[in-house]
Amino acid sequence: MSEYVSVGIIGCGRVAQNAYMPLVLSLVAKGSVSSVSGADVNPRRLEEMQAKFPMRRVYDDPADLIADPEIDVVLVLTSMPQHGEFAIAALEAGKHVLVEKPMATTREQAAQLIEVSKTSPGYLVCAPHVMLSPDYQEMYRTIASGGVGRPLLARSRYGWDGPDWGQWFYAPGGGPLFDLGVYNVTSLTGLLGPVARVSAMSSLTRPERVVDDELIDVQTDDTFQIVLQHESGALSTVTTAFGIQRYKGAALEVYGLDGTIQMLGDDWAPAGLEYWQNEVGAWQLLDSRSTYWPWTDGLSHLVECAISGTEPYTRPEHAFHVLDIMLSAMTAAETGQTQDVQSRFVPPAPREGSFRQDSHRVHDKTHEDAQH
Repeated sequence: MSEYVSVGIIGCGRVAQNAYMPLVLSLVAKGSVSSVSGADVNPRRLEEMQAKFPMRRVYDDPADLIADPEIDVVLVLTSMPQHGEFAIAALEAGKHVLVEKPMATTREQAAQLIEVSKTSPGYLVCAPHVMLSPDYQEMYRTIASGGVGRPLLARSRYGWDGPDWGQWFYAPGGGPLFDLGVYNVTSLTGLLGPVARVSAMSSLTRPERVVDDELIDVQTDDTFQIVLQHESGALSTVTTAFGIQRYKGAALEVYGLDGTIQMLGDDWAPAGLEYWQNEVGAWQLLDSRSTYWPWTDGLSHLVECAISGTEPYTRPEHAFHVLDIMLSAMTAAETGQTQDVQSRFVPPAPREGSFRQDSHRVHDKTHEDAQH
């Protein structure tokens, strides 16, 4: 254990420059990160990183960054098909690793990653980091304490029109489920527990797209509607697509026998909670505690754990279960047959501490009218 760590980033594109580097610089200012290095096979991206940020070193070969003895924490921010191999190599080198979602694109490689994480001295944190947000934790605490009664149903949604960069988004190993729906599957399984069965339908709505100024053939479905049957008996749905233009409304809704709780905004960018209890008979609006929470917060958590020697709150087994569900959903969509999900994980308890703001009750005239 030490007072600070050195960070190395594999993949210096948009996610690194626009999302993780601002957080890295904040951690440098706080003194928990001493320096940052980067690796990318694209010279232009390395030049951009050096021009924008103070870099200790840059490498054109990720293997050289992984071999650097001065680097303690490795971030894997490459295209999705490369996540597993780089995360495995970094763990085998004894590094702490944050790997963006999904942890891998096959069960076999993800299982290998899990096994390596059990013997490596480094910790493994897998994106997405939705379970770390204060709003998620308040929602989880409410459900776990029986605040909505027994959960019966849940709904989630995340989508947009899709990126016009990175052709790998539209190749095998890409697509909106791995890129977007993974957030929802992580949230739903965290809140309601592991999934036993999955049904799904998917479609390819735009066979061609202009990406990186080139017309390409889309090789993966771009629209998914998924139904999950949780081991608890609760049912939930995931709606995700590279073709959703705009939407309003809650990202997550959980319906129980005694109430409803829903997360406003997106689960990666929460904007407070709405909470209905039958015994209260009014909607309670819980102001967001996640206003300044970054969706890259898994890095802050990993750095803190690496310095303190504390196991991370989010577990790789959960990320494996999420990948297993997504792959099962793809098979269900292809075959038209409901799939059994073989993997399981044990959800962690809500984190200690209260995240709740004072709630504001809004009188529900519709409910009152229904009583007369």
